[in-house]
Amino acid sequence: MSGDILPRPARRMNDIAPFHVMELLTRARQLEAQDRDIVHMEVGEPDFPTPPAVIEAAGAFIRGGRVFYTPALGIPALREAIARHYLVRYGVGVSPERIAVTAGSSAALLLALGVLLDPGDELLLADPGYPCNRHFVRTLEGVPRAIPVGPESGYQPTAEQTARHWTPRGKGLLVASPSNPTGTLIEPAALATLHECLAARGGTLLVDEIYHGLTYDCSAQTALALSDDIFVINSFSKYFGMTGWRLGWLVAPQRFVRDIEKLAQNLFISPSAPAQHAALAAFTPETLAVLEERRDEFRARRDFLLPALRRLGFGIAAEPRGAFYLYADSSGLAQDSQTLAMALLEEAGVAITPGLDFGDNAPQRHVRFAYTVALEKLQEGVARIARHLGK
Repeated sequence: MSGDILPRPARRMNDIAPFHVMELLTRARQLEAQDRDIVHMEVGEPDFPTPPAVIEAAGAFIRGGRVFYTPALGIPALREAIARHYLVRYGVGVSPERIAVTAGSSAALLLALGVLLDPGDELLLADPGYPCNRHFVRTLEGVPRAIPVGPESGYQPTAEQTARHWTPRGKGLLVASPSNPTGTLIEPAALATLHECLAARGGTLLVDEIYHGLTYDCSAQTALALSDDIFVINSFSKYFGMTGWRLGWLVAPQRFVRDIEKLAQNLFISPSAPAQHAALAAFTPETLAVLEERRDEFRARRDFLLPALRRLGFGIAAEPRGAFYLYADSSGLAQDSQTLAMALLEEAGVAITPGLDFGDNAPQRHVRFAYTVALEKLQEGVARIARHLGK
């Protein structure tokens, strides 16, 4: 068959960049296969195992043998448990009918965007930000519009910036609090101002809250306290330590629920049944006590790594108050963060993420550190970086 008539990838694939941190992780694994010891500070995955009660609940369900499809929006018991979680933790009443259990928070965002975006619609996003978000928008034939943000606003978009970047094709704004890669939060008053800005323009606010529970020296309030016309995405991956279970949820305005259900039926049929029944144990006092101990450990890691990196010459202007990341200006140490990251991996055995993954806002000047390994490993990683830099 002639090469001229072979099918070609869809044009959208020209705009879908690889997830660079996963490619860096692949190289790190190759080095480990060669008996190199690598300190991993690149991937945003908690190093703690799934809480015991969650594993036990999954095992009990599987042993029962009735592992079938569930409703597309999730089992009623889990939707009700999530609603109770909002009432107990935040004092916010949310109807279980508005909650869709999803195959990870990625599926939650895909469903939200799927019911919101028509081809050519624009969604505003912070830059730097989580890389997959803009690719979701493009996959759905929307247009991701980046708002360059910096430390002066805690790397979060302001209402003034939102208004300036809004166009007649604007459909909404997606923010993350706490944020990946910066670990910063949006204060409730600032979030309310963003919501008012969007409402005045007929736009929708979407809030990524997947790092809720992992905040330090402060409490994060859910955006659902503001209004019932906001989309909120959350996950069992980060705070609850269930990354490989691939389970999240979406809280949507009531008027979108039926469309979300139809889309979920077609795209996913249903979330994993074992994961859903396991997650019922995530909200028990026993599990929450374990998770709070782990949050204390993450805080200790942050409190070590933040001053240690500053002493090495990394600039961290906006201190993280949540998640498990430090977003650092590396321009005082190297001209290009990609080159620095690869040198640290190959020569020092330390894996960090260059800014390339997080957008077009000076990525060559920034790197991200994930404090998702034990404190002793972080100390070793800092020592290796210091030797590499001659400090």
